Amino acid sequence: MRTGDQYLKSLNDGRTVILDGEVVDNVLEHPAFARVAHTMAELFDIAADPESGMQFHSDDINGTANRVFAAPRTQQELVLRRKAIEKWAKHTHGWVGRSPDHVGTFFAAFGAHPQVFANDKHDFSGNVERYYKRILSENLYLSYAIIPPQVSRATTASGWEGEYLQVGVVRETEEGLIVRGSQMLATGAAIADEVFVTCIKPLGPDDVDFAISFALPVATDGLKLYSRRPFAPAATSAFDYPLTSRYDEPDALVVFDDVLVPWERVFIDRDVQTLRRQFFDTGAHALGNWQAQIRFATKLKFIASVARKVTQVNGTDKIPGVQEKLGELAAVVQSVESAVLAAEYTATQDEAGMMVPGKSALYGAMGLQSETYPRVITILRDLVGGGVLQLPSSILDMTSDLTRPDMERYVQSPGVPSEERVKLFKLAWDIVGSEFAGRHQQYEMFYAGAPFVVRGAYTYRNYGYDALVAELDQYLSAYSTDNPTGV
Repeated sequence: MRTGDQYLKSLNDGRTVILDGEVVDNVLEHPAFARVAHTMAELFDIAADPESGMQFHSDDINGTANRVFAAPRTQQELVLRRKAIEKWAKHTHGWVGRSPDHVGTFFAAFGAHPQVFANDKHDFSGNVERYYKRILSENLYLSYAIIPPQVSRATTASGWEGEYLQVGVVRETEEGLIVRGSQMLATGAAIADEVFVTCIKPLGPDDVDFAISFALPVATDGLKLYSRRPFAPAATSAFDYPLTSRYDEPDALVVFDDVLVPWERVFIDRDVQTLRRQFFDTGAHALGNWQAQIRFATKLKFIASVARKVTQVNGTDKIPGVQEKLGELAAVVQSVESAVLAAEYTATQDEAGMMVPGKSALYGAMGLQSETYPRVITILRDLVGGGVLQLPSSILDMTSDLTRPDMERYVQSPGVPSEERVKLFKLAWDIVGSEFAGRHQQYEMFYAGAPFVVRGAYTYRNYGYDALVAELDQYLSAYSTDNPTGV
């Protein structure tokens, strides 16, 4: 199993990550990426420990692999997979949204359904199978860029002014496809091994050049990552910004300057129909989003623990109104965890033998996520009140001989020393008020797409309204004007 040290050593590979108008020489030495890269390394070390319960024997490679990359084929394997995902999620307390198990989960489903990637023009099923085996054997960390750049949400790429704004095929060669354009939003790509590029947004017949799917090393010539403004460099210490300093995942716009995609790395070549099928005919969308909800539930439970601790420190937990807020918070958090378990319990085996989590429960939770997360943050914000503003400017106020006596005297609570109180409330601020906190609210609200798309395309279609209406029609047919008693 790949270790954290092996992962870290692989990052200095000449990749082109651009920040503040310059190419980053070595992401592992840059304050924007170094700490979160070490967090990822910790995840690899956990998985490499045989005592972690994250390892299993994979028949696909006839060797040991990371269970978070397994394609579950029984109910028990699905349970073990959830526990492995939880192991990683609990280490980051859910604050790393695109850990290696996220995109790896999509490829687990792809690898279980290679036939989806074969058609009359191309048979890329072997490419998909071989790539999935690489993920298993090398414990790869993939990022993905599957959304077109926000040039226009009113039309698709074929209707935009300007050629190849979205990544598409410029020409075909004996070696592979030459692609040009951009794609978003490659979370984690700056510190990942490879990036998976495709499009989850529905495309039309005129968009065929953009209907592609492939994976490349981040260090590929002509592939550039334009990073958003990082928050970690401004985190003065882990004491002042306990989340920002550890979990600031980089998001990036990926730009391709006539990049060669070798044929063995192509999964879909200019095929609009297969582009859609890769997510929904393989079960990848359900399995991948189940992983995301497991991580989301872990994060919400962590936030709930902060909220409860704040009321204990402030001595407000005996106030009925505060208890009501904590009760609401518990109900919201428990609904997400219950949906995760319900999706596991109602999972079914598809025609390829892979267990697909129950879509009604899964997409039900996803349909409310854009409201769930802001509500949880609002409750915590109410409970901390002005306490997150009455804080020392930095850890230096806690250690300076000039300021420490005042901090110890005035910034404390009964039975709670100054340092404990300040640590707790600085953590709360990093959840509700810092730039890191703002990014996470935006992320959780839109991680699966615009809320109206999630509810309309996923929640509504997978709820099972047809069966309910059929039962209603049967009930209504039991009485009429000719038979008003229904007997």
